[in-house]
Amino acid sequence: MSLKPNSRIFTILAAGGLAALAALQAAQAQDGNRIRVRGAIESFSGDSLVVKTREGGDETITLKAGWKVGGIKKASVEDIKPGDFVGVAALPKGSGPDGAIEVLIFPASMKGTGEGNRPWDAQPNSQMTNATVSNAVKSVDGHTVTLTYQGKEKTITIADATPIVTLAPATKDDLKAGAGVIVTGEKAADGSISASQVAVGLNGITPPM
Repeated sequence: MSLKPNSRIFTILAAGGLAALAALQAAQAQDGNRIRVRGAIESFSGDSLVVKTREGGDETITLKAGWKVGGIKKASVEDIKPGDFVGVAALPKGSGPDGAIEVLIFPASMKGTGEGNRPWDAQPNSQMTNATVSNAVKSVDGHTVTLTYQGKEKTITIADATPIVTLAPATKDDLKAGAGVIVTGEKAADGSISASQVAVGLNGITPPM
């Protein structure tokens, strides 16, 4: 895509809540002062969201005017079909295909969002690939997908226990204490965090991204 990461995010955000969630996959981990907060909601009031992070601390996030919320719901490996556009976080295995640690299936209307391969911060050495599934194979050893993006190709294996999710509508009412969230925001010099988008897990799902 010709858009720079920040302008691409702006374009995506203009399309609404689900598109704002999709922007999480388009943002690079090292972009400026961008930060991802992952964890469970401690409290939500007005424009303030307090999250108990996966590292154990609390983060207070100020939500910007016009902020959006998108939902994440459970999917399965059987839902992944050739032609689908997916975001796959994976780790290199040393030999053979990379191993998936999480998979996001994009709605058809969002095909092409953040296409490409980039470092990801889910785990050390992990990478995120947003790409089209050109081949999906099931075998006795699990599942394997071949992804194509920007003229390149990558094969990734998906173990049975790999979290697989897709996007769904959500509202501010879904931001309840205990709900899992991932928030992409900006961290100021004074340490304060602000954000214009929140992704919340639905029906007890912990967002794996």
